[in-house]
Amino acid sequence: MNNVKDYVMLFLKGMSMGGADVVPGVSGGTIAFITGIYEELLNSIKSFDKSAIQLLLKGRISDLWNHVNGRFLVTLLSGIFVSIISLARLIYYLLNYHPIQLWSFFFGLIIISAIVVSREIKRWKPLVILSGIVGILIAYFITGATPATTPENYLFVFFSGAIAICAMILPGISGSFILLIMGKYEFIIESVKDINLPVIIIFGFGCVVGLLSFTRLVSWLLAKYHDLTVALLAGFMIGSLNKIWPWKETLSTRLGSKGELIPVIQQNLWPTDYMTKIGEPLVLQALLYFSIGILLIIAIEKIAQLSNQK
Repeated sequence: MNNVKDYVMLFLKGMSMGGADVVPGVSGGTIAFITGIYEELLNSIKSFDKSAIQLLLKGRISDLWNHVNGRFLVTLLSGIFVSIISLARLIYYLLNYHPIQLWSFFFGLIIISAIVVSREIKRWKPLVILSGIVGILIAYFITGATPATTPENYLFVFFSGAIAICAMILPGISGSFILLIMGKYEFIIESVKDINLPVIIIFGFGCVVGLLSFTRLVSWLLAKYHDLTVALLAGFMIGSLNKIWPWKETLSTRLGSKGELIPVIQQNLWPTDYMTKIGEPLVLQALLYFSIGILLIIAIEKIAQLSNQK
């Protein structure tokens, strides 16, 4: 990065990654992938190694800054942070008052993201196809078996952060989607909205531990078994679609910490059944927001391609 324009563009890419990490649709890793910064991101995270610790202990801060690609990381992370903080309240509001439209938007995001990621597969061999099918089946059964609520203790919050952050470096799985599977998506969104510092700090610490632990594994898998790994990720995304189906019926609830009713068990409904049991299914609006989700990813990909050609 040599000028202000480069920093501004990187900051905006960070904001796009942050926005992706807030919604359980497209991963921050996918955004990094299609905007051309994925490899540099992986290498920068991997640079937090033994040499970095030695530089820190010797007080060679300037050398440490260069070693970990500090300018790149700080600019990118600033964009991610600003995006997450600014979008959390909006997402929380939409989850409570416009769930069908929001989940339809997420549905479109996941479908087009799976297609974008699968295009990175170089050779479609039988084993690669099998890997994709395995990913679909695993995600389908996990999302079907996972309850809507899970423990809210600090240990589980830490564990959720450690697992979810891995999605930021995986071009395929959304960190928010992982939280959704673990029943912690709305809880974390509400904590960020309300600036619940203990939860945010513990979740953030889990993210740091998870990020530093899994980066090398992810890098190795993508380098050694690229097509198999990408197919598994794309399949995982497709299999997750039943979790975010817009029309749901709540079968049981529990009382939240603020006296609100929180769904515990839900089942998917066809729009016609939803109309009979609950109310207006808003099919046209659902299709509109589904289309917006698809077009958004296409637009981001095209803009990134044009930017990288200059």
